[in-house]
Amino acid sequence: MPKMRTHSGTKKRVSRTATGKLKVSHSFRGHLKGNKSTKSIRQHRQPNLVSPSDAKRIKQQIANIK
Repeated sequence: MPKMRTHSGTKKRVSRTATGKLKVSHSFRGHLKGNKSTKSIRQHRQPNLVSPSDAKRIKQQIANIK
């Protein structure tokens, strides 16, 4: 039986915090900022934590990352 591989697309987008939670960046912040409010651009700078309902599935994808 082959080993389970880390999902390489997910490992580039997700990192763990010191307490083990999963941290991702916000969506809607890459381009087309002219029609977004300054408030929304500023608030999307903060890190975004993965919801607990999705965390189990993502932890399986990045099982080898510490």
